[in-house]
Amino acid sequence: MKRINLFSNIFLLIACFAFTKSGISQLTFKDYFNEQTPLTYLGVDFTQAKITGQTDYEMKDLKDRQFEGINEVVLNEPKKYDFSKFFHRSNTQTDISLVEAHNNKIDIDKAKSTGGDDENHLSPADVEKVVKSYSFSGKKGMGVMIIMESMSKPKERGTAYLVFIDLSNNKVLYSEKFSEKGGGFSLRNYWAKVVYNVLDSAGDKYKTWKKNNGL
Repeated sequence: MKRINLFSNIFLLIACFAFTKSGISQLTFKDYFNEQTPLTYLGVDFTQAKITGQTDYEMKDLKDRQFEGINEVVLNEPKKYDFSKFFHRSNTQTDISLVEAHNNKIDIDKAKSTGGDDENHLSPADVEKVVKSYSFSGKKGMGVMIIMESMSKPKERGTAYLVFIDLSNNKVLYSEKFSEKGGGFSLRNYWAKVVYNVLDSAGDKYKTWKKNNGL
């Protein structure tokens, strides 16, 4: 009887260890270069953006319509916003619902800035804090999100972090900051240009990132 209990306990320990092990994601940034790793584009988080040079009306319009519009134009114009080009993958899933829910909570008065060092107000720890505020429950693989840091009309550019995330545990696998030009005739298109340039620059970085990861 004791021998049976001993084997039963050992079996339970092994089973528990296997379950725990399987529940822990082993993703690293190297998995980005593996086509078998699911990749989901999550959109642009504007919750930390400091915005300079826009009128009060434009600020309200950004909150009420244009943040959503910027996220949606990326999905509605697939020929221009070509994920296979940006991420060097044949298949990229998309889900902007989570960032849209976060963007809806923005206090636009706090986002308005008179300048200063807006382009350096976010640290890597701040970026991680934003990622930790999300719930990616039920999602698998890796996510990629743009966290906008600054939007300066006088400087005609924005700064943003491109962040790769392990969706199983909200771990930031890699992030890189970009400073990109805006452009276009409408408020939406002007700042969507920054998003396009971030994604396009990420596509150009692919080979460098791959080499830096020993691949």
